[in-house]
Order: sequence, then structure tokens, then C-alpha cells
Amino acid sequence: MSRDPRYDVLFEPVKIGPVTAKNRFFQVPHCNGMGYRDPSALATMRAVKAEGGWGVVCTEQAEIHPSAEITPFIELRVWDDQDLPMLSRMANSVHEYGALAGLQLCHNGMNAPNLYSREIPMGPAHLPVASIFNDPVQARAMDKTDIADLRRWHRDAARRAKQADYDIVYVYAGKLFGGPMFFLSRRYNTRTDEYGGSLENRARLLRELISDVRDTVGDRCAVACRISMDELIGEEGFHAAEARDVIAHMAELPDLWDLTLSSWDNDSQTSRFAEEGYQEPYVLGVKQLTTKPVVGVGRFTSPDTMVRMVRQGVLDFIGAARPSIADPFLPKKIEEGRLEDIRECIGCNICVAGDHTASIIRCTQNPSMGEEWRRGWHPERIARRASDETVLVVGSGPTGLEAAMMLGRRGYEVALAERGTVLGGRVAREKLLPGLSAWGRVADYRLGQIAAMPNVTLYPGSDLTADDVLSMGFGHVAIATGSRWRRDTVSRNVVTPMPIHPAADVLTPDDLMEGLRPNGRSVLIYDDDHYVMANVLAELLVREGYAVSFAMPTPDVANWTRNTMEQHRIQTRLIEIGVTIIPQRVIRAIGAETATLACIFTGREETIEAQSVLLVTSRLPERQLFDDLQHRADDWSSAGIRSVTLLGDALAPGTIAAATWSGRRFAEELDAPRSDAPVRFKREVAELLPFDVRAIIDATLPQAPR
Repeated sequence: MSRDPRYDVLFEPVKIGPVTAKNRFFQVPHCNGMGYRDPSALATMRAVKAEGGWGVVCTEQAEIHPSAEITPFIELRVWDDQDLPMLSRMANSVHEYGALAGLQLCHNGMNAPNLYSREIPMGPAHLPVASIFNDPVQARAMDKTDIADLRRWHRDAARRAKQADYDIVYVYAGKLFGGPMFFLSRRYNTRTDEYGGSLENRARLLRELISDVRDTVGDRCAVACRISMDELIGEEGFHAAEARDVIAHMAELPDLWDLTLSSWDNDSQTSRFAEEGYQEPYVLGVKQLTTKPVVGVGRFTSPDTMVRMVRQGVLDFIGAARPSIADPFLPKKIEEGRLEDIRECIGCNICVAGDHTASIIRCTQNPSMGEEWRRGWHPERIARRASDETVLVVGSGPTGLEAAMMLGRRGYEVALAERGTVLGGRVAREKLLPGLSAWGRVADYRLGQIAAMPNVTLYPGSDLTADDVLSMGFGHVAIATGSRWRRDTVSRNVVTPMPIHPAADVLTPDDLMEGLRPNGRSVLIYDDDHYVMANVLAELLVREGYAVSFAMPTPDVANWTRNTMEQHRIQTRLIEIGVTIIPQRVIRAIGAETATLACIFTGREETIEAQSVLLVTSRLPERQLFDDLQHRADDWSSAGIRSVTLLGDALAPGTIAAATWSGRRFAEELDAPRSDAPVRFKREVAELLPFDVRAIIDATLPQAPR
């Protein structure tokens, strides 16, 4: 297949100062939970993006000095020359596939509690650090010596970036991560010297840093400025009019403008709260302020939208973080006319959760993300089959679909059996809930791929028994039958069932997704899951006219979604639609039309009206078929069965990302030699420096008095 001429504009080369990008696809800096800890994994992940056709591939933010590090987050570092080997490895890996490599220099300023370095944070004013954990740390106001030091640190880091062979070097003034943004924002910058007050003064530091970096590396490297267009809090903060004035004021100083919103939760909103291209109003018109190329983001997955951005003069580069994670080969698929093969980002932000939990990045749509080096997984390729065995996959949820699709790519003959008539499992139901329609892409992509595979056959309406499986003659059987929500109150904080009155109307999420509704008009939702299910069902019930109360053991609704940066939006929405929130309570009993809740601190109980109760607590694996086959293990050999494997939610309920990952792992490891190694993936261990414990300890002893 060949590229549709409509998309030719996306493959035009674009000059960025002294370097030229081969096309308009720009993987903007994005975090990944690997950073300084997993340099080879990080380099391979970025290289796969370059292989996939991105013209520019950038790092995450790279901390330039120990005075601004953001432990527990694991980012890159450009502290000194010790960091050069890992930085060079990434740049060289990206260059292997013809992409430009970009390094985002970052001094986190007042965002950095410095829990590792124990340096005192710095910013424009004496204020507590603006970290997400409310660390009991305060930043000191920078004096002129500090500003001079900061400029020197940027020059030194830029020099190292050039030495490590990067093509683009960033000055970061966005998202309240880049320190210069604290100077730009009037709510943080209360200075009265030449770095405070007027917008020109507040932008002085940014101008100086860009000039310094340009003077240091501009002969060979392009200099980019990443700046936030709006804090979305009005004139109290840095807002759109000021951002445009700053860009106009130094329009030609950097070689590229990279536009974001502030803070990160605004810049990377989930699909539940923002559509593709939602940042367009904030970046519209910026290109008219400068002759330099402009890159922006918006969870772009539609090639037609990308073309419009360029044709209408909104952007020069199509920036992407999350879409490049969901499909590292997105540019190549557009170039080759394979739009149906694009794995579209679903905007769930499970990738962001990796960074927030200091764990390696993961993706719901792309289970190979983060596994490219340590497990040898590739988003587009997989090893050919190791035998002529046939495979039966039972269950067409995200795990079963992923397993069948990847086994099909390996060349195995695969049958995918589904008990119901609708394929997709949990995502087929969850995509119908408020705000979750994009989640349906998980099933849509895989079903589309499977439809083109003659060696994968679908069997909907197949409620298989152990006898059925034993009679079918498959060599391997994968059980991916999912899970069901519990209705007995057992959960994270209530590990034994609480009393439930026989006349109580108790429902689970499965009931609602299958069309059942509460008998009463007043409904108590008890949430001990802390992710999205309880709150989307609250929204569903309110839309349908129910009065909803929402109780949970945590201080806030959907507590875990702080990791996906949407908790505040979820709670705001529930408040706005009239949901009564009852925090820090566990359930103790469910009466005929009441519920008893207990304070998690004092144990003091209260009884509230609840004509119906919806329990969103925990799930039980649907493993009956697996257990039945285990009981018939003596019959496997005569039936030709070599293995029966439990996968996904049927093994242990988790996220959709965990489900697709489970399916991919089964497909990767089928027929592989058994390994008893305690660690089933590669990891890097730090090189040890010379060490003499006696000398170290003796050196700390006070000198004896003479």
C-alpha cells in the first residue's frame, strides 16, 4: 500500500535552526518511570519510536543539577559527566533510525523537594515547594548569585547535551516543572527587582537561559523553548495573553516553540474529560507571532486532524506523547497507507501512572511499551511460531483478544471462543459508561486485526465446558474468562463479609452494565476500588434521576486516579452533579433500606438511608472452566492438550492494561523453553565505585585531641 496524497504534507522536512527534521512527526518530551535507573530500556524504547517513523524523538525532562531533583520520580539527569554515557546511548539509538534526538534540560525550581540530594530548593520567592505530595519543604528566594549559578548550570548541561550528540536542546519553562515558569507566573513571582513585577521582568530569566544555551550549542544544535500557554486559573496565573506576549517578545530567539498547558494534568487530560485536539484554542495564532516552527499536542490520532493543524497554520509539527506510546509506528503506518493498523491512544493515562508510581511505563493499547529491552518485545513484530500446535483461547476480552491477535501474528492456528454474542469482554461494556467511549478502541483495534487473519477464527455464542475443550483437539488452551464484581462487601478494607439484610437491594457494577437498575431512588455507592468504576456509575445514575451518596474509606473520591491526573476532575464533577460524598468510612452492615458506615479512625458508626446499595469493592476471577479442566488433568494427554493456562482477570483482576499485557505475555512465551530464573527479564545493576569501608568510616571519626 502507498501513502494517501492527502497526508503528503505530514512528511515534508522541516528546518529547526541548524538541523532538519525529516517529517512533521515530533515525539515531544515525556516521562516514563525509567530515567537514570533503566538507561538501556529507555534508549531502546526511544529507538523503537525512531524506527516507527518519528522525525524527532525527545527524552523526558533531564534534571540539570542536584538542587532541583524530584525524587521519587525517576527522570534523566545531566548533573555531571558521569551522566554522559547513558545520555549518549539514547541519542545514538535514536540516530540509528534517522530521527533527530532532543534533550529537555530542566531545573525543576520550586517543584523540587530534593528528597535525595537534600539541597534547599530555590524559586522566585520564599514559598513551600509546589510538589504533588505536599512535602514539608520550603523553597528559598533566589538571589543574584543563585540566578548566575542557574545560568551556568544550564550552559554546562547544554554543553554536555552537545557532547552526547543531541540535535535539539530544550530550555523548559512549562507545566510548573521547568523552573523559569515559576518566574513567569505572577502567583509565584512576587519579586520587586528586575526579575519580578512586569511581564518583561518575569520573562527575563527565560530570555537569558535561551540566549545562554544558544550561545553554548547553537552552532550545531537547535535550541527549543517549551512554554505553557495557560495555567487555566485566569489572571492570577500565567495566562494565554501573557504567553503570547512572551512569545512575541522573543519570537526569533529559540529555534522552535513547544507549546503546552500548565500544569501536567491540564496538558495531558484523559479522554473522559477532553477530546482529541482540545488544546487548539490555546495555541491558535501563535504561529503568526514567530517565523520559527511551532509544535503542540492534543492526543492526536487522526491523520486528517493532523493535516488540518498544518494546513490551517496552527502547528508546524504534530507533537505527541501518549499517541506515540500507544503506537510508536503511527507515522510509518500513515506513510504506508495502513490507517486501519493504527493503535489509537485511548487517553486513559495509565502511562502517566508509571511515572507517578516510580515504575516502568506501561500502556493499555501497547503492552510492549517499556518491555522493548528488558523482555525483547516489539510493538509490531513477534517471533514466528515454535511448533505446529493449535491454540484455543476462551474469552474475547482484552486479554483473549491480545493473545489471539499476537498468536495469529506468530503463525499459530487459533480459535477464539466467546460465551456471549458481543465480543470485547469488559471493554465492550465499560465503553458504554459516561466518558469511556474511547476505551472501546482496545477491542476495536484487535478485532480489526484479527478479521484480516485467516489463521484466527472467532466463535461467539460458545459457552464451553471441560468436556467440550477436551474433545476439540487443541494443543494449548488459554482461559481468559474475566472476572465478576463481588456483592458480599469484601474488599481492600473489609476483608470479611458484613451483614446484609435479606430484603436489601444490593447491586454490583456488572448488574448495572447488564441493564439492571436500583429498586429505590436513593442509592449509596460504596467504593473500595478507588479507580474509575464507582464514579462513572455515580454519573450514570445521576443522569437517570437517582439520588446518589458516595462513601469510601479514603479522604477523596477515586483516590488512585491521582496517578492518572484526573482525581480532581472526577471529584469536581461529582460535586457539581449533586452527589453527596461521605469520605473516610467503611461499610459495616446493609439493612433493608439503610446502610451502616463506620469512621475509619474512631470506629464510630452511623446509619444512613439507602434504598439501594451499589458495591464497587473487588472482583472474583471467573475460573470455573479452568478449575474443571484442572480436575480432568489426567485426560489432557489423550485429548492432545499440552497446557492449560489462566490469563488476565481470570487469573487476578486488574486494569485493562494488565489484561492486554497478560495476553501478550502468553503469546510471547508459548512454546518457549521453561525458565526457573527468579527474574524473567533483563535489568541493569549500577557499577560499583571503589570501596574501602574501614577507610570511609575512619575518615568520619573526629581527630583525637593533641
